[in-house]
Amino acid sequence: MALGATFAALRHRNYRIWAGAGFVSIIGTWMQVLGVNWYVLAKTGSATSMGLTVLLQALPTLVLSVWGGALADRVPAKPLLIVAQAAHAALAAGLAVVAITGTGGLPAIYAISLVTGAVSAIEGPVMGRWASTLVDRESLGNALALGSLTNSAGRILGMSLGAVVVAAVGPALLFAVNSASFVAVVVALFAVREGERHTGEPAAADAAPADGGIRAGFRYLLRQPVVLVALALSFVLGSLGRNYQVTMAAMSDGPLRGGASGYGFLSTVFAVGTVVGALVAARRRELGYGMLVGAGLLASSLQIVAGLAPGTLGFAAVILPVAAAAVVIDTTVGARAQLDTEYAMRGRVLAALAVTGSVSAAVGAPLLGWLAEYVGPRQTLVLAGTVTAVATVVAGVALDRLRERRFTLALAAPAVRRRVVARAARVVRPASVGLGAARHAALPRPAALPAPSRAPVAGAPSTVLSGAAPAALSGAAPAVLAGASPAGR
Repeated sequence: MALGATFAALRHRNYRIWAGAGFVSIIGTWMQVLGVNWYVLAKTGSATSMGLTVLLQALPTLVLSVWGGALADRVPAKPLLIVAQAAHAALAAGLAVVAITGTGGLPAIYAISLVTGAVSAIEGPVMGRWASTLVDRESLGNALALGSLTNSAGRILGMSLGAVVVAAVGPALLFAVNSASFVAVVVALFAVREGERHTGEPAAADAAPADGGIRAGFRYLLRQPVVLVALALSFVLGSLGRNYQVTMAAMSDGPLRGGASGYGFLSTVFAVGTVVGALVAARRRELGYGMLVGAGLLASSLQIVAGLAPGTLGFAAVILPVAAAAVVIDTTVGARAQLDTEYAMRGRVLAALAVTGSVSAAVGAPLLGWLAEYVGPRQTLVLAGTVTAVATVVAGVALDRLRERRFTLALAAPAVRRRVVARAARVVRPASVGLGAARHAALPRPAALPAPSRAPVAGAPSTVLSGAAPAALSGAAPAVLAGASPAGR
């Protein structure tokens, strides 16, 4: 693809504003991530305690993200997002106070982490659905990839600067910088032009579904087996394959003997790898499930190799492509979760994606920290990489079978149509035998049969996008299946 296509989403003014503000905020966020992780590790000397901090931020998502998803599909996003940014800024300032004064100590850090997770749980689906309207449908995958690139570049700067600052003056300044960075997001929210947003559906799509919020979202997801398999694979890869904030710290503090500077170096290398992965994803015309499986196998295999790396430089050389594969995985799952589902359900689908990520962190971070302490960091990486490799193969087989079934149904559609027309013709012909030309002309003709099948395609695109294959059995099979391209699934 041309270089211009790599940055296609930047053609949209609203997206340019949002990407710039996000870059500023992400730098602050990753500075805070490094500061919290190292603060807890320095105070306790325990990777398990550091994993507990991640767990506390993830737990609220398990309960509150589904409510955030329902809100995302029902209420105006901007006021809620402004309040969320103010809350994040206040919480980051609270971390700075704890780090400077020592007031509250670790319990205060844990409490702030828990509240931060609660705010993020409500905010995440709302922001995801709102941000997806800043570009058109054709640019959505590219926008997600560029979002990963922005995150990666911000992570590089945030981790690099954070490593210098935390070694020189401690983590308090990192928390203060993150608190100030949320101002950029609020400014961007006011700068976005509402008239240039892309809702992707008629205005009715923004209205509340008649059958309720959360339960409707669960019922909808249960009818999307391909998306469910992708989410399940994302959970396994996220819990055991990408909790590197735990395993990198354990390796640096343990067998690699790198200390704080080594951890900062490895974090920077990992961030460089995420930039590479974001560029790879942005240059792809389409992010499909084959890319997801291939990236999962690559990351799993290299994770095993990382566990065997003899020194810091060897470990860094391996985790760079692991980070690239991780970004491709996240971007692909995010793109398919939005492109393969209805716009009216997008908030709740994004909530399910957020829950998947939080559960993976909640399960994986403490588990990897515990294994690193009692089994060893190297053994932990090898074991986790083996499990994720097996899970990726299983998911790949399942995705092939599910997509083949959809493709077979689509190919069968013309044959079904021919059988319907032929059967109708056999019903009509006997009645016309022996009749005069005038009576024959008055009889119904097979040519009138396709008319009912055209209306559902033109008038109910959401039915096609929902993958409601059972509707094909009602007599509208040719139209529904012809309109549902299996390639997009």
